[in-house]
Amino acid sequence: MGTMALGPRLRQRQTQGLAMTPRLQQSIRLLQMGSFELEAFVDSQLEENPLLTRGEPDGREDAAGAPDRSDFRSEAAMDGLRMAEEFAAPPRGPGGFDGDMPAPEERVAAAPSLRDRLERQLTLDIADPRDRLIGRAVIDALDPSGWFTVDLAEFAHGLGAVPEDVERVLVRMQQFEPAGLFARSLSECLALQLRDRGRYDVAMAALVDNLDLLAAGRFDALAAACGVAGEALARMVRELRSLDPKPASALDDDAAVMPVVPDILVRRHPGGGWAVELNDRALPRVLVDREYYARVHDDAASDADREFLADRLSSANWLVKALHQRAETMLKVGAELVRRQQGFFADGVRHLRPLTLRDIAEAVGIHESTVSRVTANKTMATPLGLFELKYFFTAAIAGTGGGEAHSAEAVRHRLKALIDAEDPGRALSDDKLVAAMRAEGIDIARRTVAKYRETMGIPSSAQRRRRSKLEAVAKGH
Repeated sequence: MGTMALGPRLRQRQTQGLAMTPRLQQSIRLLQMGSFELEAFVDSQLEENPLLTRGEPDGREDAAGAPDRSDFRSEAAMDGLRMAEEFAAPPRGPGGFDGDMPAPEERVAAAPSLRDRLERQLTLDIADPRDRLIGRAVIDALDPSGWFTVDLAEFAHGLGAVPEDVERVLVRMQQFEPAGLFARSLSECLALQLRDRGRYDVAMAALVDNLDLLAAGRFDALAAACGVAGEALARMVRELRSLDPKPASALDDDAAVMPVVPDILVRRHPGGGWAVELNDRALPRVLVDREYYARVHDDAASDADREFLADRLSSANWLVKALHQRAETMLKVGAELVRRQQGFFADGVRHLRPLTLRDIAEAVGIHESTVSRVTANKTMATPLGLFELKYFFTAAIAGTGGGEAHSAEAVRHRLKALIDAEDPGRALSDDKLVAAMRAEGIDIARRTVAKYRETMGIPSSAQRRRRSKLEAVAKGH
């Protein structure tokens, strides 16, 4: 009978892995940082490291420092970063970076606190992807007072939308808080606030419509227009003067000095197509002062001092290299996004193509997780408005008969358009919507139609028919 030896056994296992050094972890964090967080991080490094200094804002160095300083935008590296990449798709419509309309990064948008508040309300109140796209552009176009004063027809054309769609979204956004935002005139701003208070009756509407009489002090004519006596008019005027004609500025004292700074700029190229470049305002410029290092190193009194200086030099060189790699990766990813989504930039959300992180990763030659990090917390200023880079990634819906796949965002947009165009008394069932979309080459399942419809807050066909009948009864039909 055999025996079994009991006791410890020594086994050797070999594994492969990437050692996550502190600097590697920090490089990964740099990829994820947005412009404000990056600026704060660089400021902290400048305070801690005497060998680091901030570069000149115009991108040039002073003559004395030029031979001894290096930075992540110097030599051939910056030539590549400044190089605009051109694409074949011809641009359409006015506006954008080289048209009459202001570029998104040049608009004085709402402060981040106000913008965040409006973005949250947009997400909660508006489900349709195309309407959200319009809504984000409307937020970007707010003036410092919180008014929407751009020409609506021009604005719609620049977005590849029709004025009626922009008007419809704008009216919905005029219900956002604080009341009075998104007004196109003083009278509309005051009317929105009065409606919010439940005080916009016939008399008040007449008062708001006759602000010229109020300004001229013609109170008798104003009382006649409003149909009220003198004391009642005085109370109405006092209430009117308690309203805020600049609802955005009252929310945050810094509302006009904290514009959103995009990381990537997409411009119409004069020769046709698109040019993609990094925004210098979102790239902190850092230099290593080697002249100062050499002088202090020669005066170092001990090995400990020299070791400290060597460590600071190594840290400074790492930061310069890491910032350059971050910028270079952002440009490559941004350029590939624009290359893949040329139809979107030319014609709007209907032409947004299906796109995944893997698609970009394979095209650029980096890992999928790197694409995820470099697109986090980054924005792109385009002729259609300001967008988060994450916006351009969307799932695919197969085409019928082996045809080209469709972006989920574009499919949701088409689904909404079909429902908006239906006969109110003959609302389209989900099955009929499936049939209509398949006739257009979109291979979509009924459950997907139902899911998209529900996420956009659209009732079922039965509910839509009931609502139509109730509305007809209410109108006395």
